[in-house]
Amino acid sequence: MRNLSEPSNLANTKRPISQDALDQLFREARTHSAWLPEPVPVKLLHQAYELARLGPTSANGSPVRFVFLTSPGGKARLQPALAPGNVDKTMAAPVTVIIAWDTEFHEKLPKLFPRADMRSFFVGNQPLIHETAFRNSSLQAAYFILAARALGLDCGPMSGFDAGKLNAEFFPDGKWKVNLLCNLGYGDRSKLYPRNPRLNFEEAAAML
Repeated sequence: MRNLSEPSNLANTKRPISQDALDQLFREARTHSAWLPEPVPVKLLHQAYELARLGPTSANGSPVRFVFLTSPGGKARLQPALAPGNVDKTMAAPVTVIIAWDTEFHEKLPKLFPRADMRSFFVGNQPLIHETAFRNSSLQAAYFILAARALGLDCGPMSGFDAGKLNAEFFPDGKWKVNLLCNLGYGDRSKLYPRNPRLNFEEAAAML
């Protein structure tokens, strides 16, 4: 019998990514509030999306939607919805992303999940639509943050906004709804505070 502490042949088909990559994605990555005056190339936004869209979602429903605010005019439309503490950091960021979810995401399921009729599970079931779309758009937001970090960008994800005002300004037809915001750019590390503590394994996990 194989020793379960030893990796299987299947496990060996995948190799851990480098320590440098882990540093960039997690250990040295920080939430930034101050930004260097460097523009973000549009191609990086496309590349981040192309990576993030590959992460798994329920029935491949992919409910997340992105609005990239790259101009002063776009930022000006957002500003009235921001909490006071989020105004300066957002106005200074090269890009602010409105990460939203599509209340009609299920209409794309015949394309995204063609082997079964998943659309019929959602039609007319607003609680299920909301729960599924909000959960999975949150998951996709996390994929996007990791994709952006992998491409060399820094991120400043945040809540702290008036969702009603934001939705009225950007999504007046009600089809999309905001989930969270994320500033993007190249962070000024000299303005970072010490990293806050995290829970250790024993505080946050159980083995059953």
